[in-house]
Amino acid sequence: MSHFKLTYKQYGERSILIEWSSKIDKNILEDLIFFKEKLEKSLFEEIDYINSAYNSILISYNSIIENIYDDILILKDIYSSEINVIAKPSILWRIPVCYDDEFALDLEAISLHKKLSKNEIITLHSNAIYTVFFIGFLPGFLYLGGLNETLYFPRKSTPRLQIEKGAVGIGGIQTGIYPNDSPGGWNIIGNSPINFFDIGKEEPCFAKAGDKIQFYAISKKKYIDIKTLVEAGVFQLESEVLHG
Repeated sequence: MSHFKLTYKQYGERSILIEWSSKIDKNILEDLIFFKEKLEKSLFEEIDYINSAYNSILISYNSIIENIYDDILILKDIYSSEINVIAKPSILWRIPVCYDDEFALDLEAISLHKKLSKNEIITLHSNAIYTVFFIGFLPGFLYLGGLNETLYFPRKSTPRLQIEKGAVGIGGIQTGIYPNDSPGGWNIIGNSPINFFDIGKEEPCFAKAGDKIQFYAISKKKYIDIKTLVEAGVFQLESEVLHG
C-alpha cells in the first residue's frame, strides 16, 4: 500500500481530521480505507466513531484530547505501521433504474447539449462500473466515481427545491442517487425503485466505501413491480462479491 503525505489537525475538543490530497482518486480511497481499518483495530477502545469522505478521515474520541501532538504522533505511527488487517471484500451491487421521461427530468437537456441521443446517454451511464467513495450528504447518498467523461455535466446553478426519492443524477464528474426526497442541484436522468437507506435494518445502507455499483435499465412496468416488492420487504438486490 502506497503511503501519502497526510495532514493532521484538531477538529473540536474530541476529534482529529486527517486529510489526503483534495481529489477523487481510487488509490487515495484504497489507502484511506486501509488506514481506517488499522485505526479501528488499534484504537477501538479510545474512539467513539470514525467517519470518512473522499479524501479525509474524522476520528472522534471518547474523551477530550489533552495533547494533540502526542495523539497525532500515535496516528502517524499507526499509518506507517505494518499492522495486519483483514481487508473487507468489496461488493458489486446492480441497481435497477428507470430512465423514462417521467423520471428523467434533465435527460433531454443533457442530450441536446452533448449532441447524443437519450439512448446513447443511458447506455454510457449504465455500462460503467462505479466506485462508492463515501456516503453523505444525506444518509444513504452514495457518491460514485467512474462516470464516463462524455457525461460530465455541471450541477444546476439553481437547485430544485424537491428531488424525488430514488432520483439518479449527474453532478459534475459524479453520479449518485437521492435516498430520500430532498432539495438538490444534480441533473436528474432516472429513478431507482429501491431503498438506499432503511433505518429498520442492522446496516441501514447496504453499500460501503470501496464497493462497486452498476446500473441497469428497466421499463416503467418493471419499476412498478420492483417498487411493490421493495415495499413488501421481499426484493433482493443482485450483488457479487469481488476479490482482489
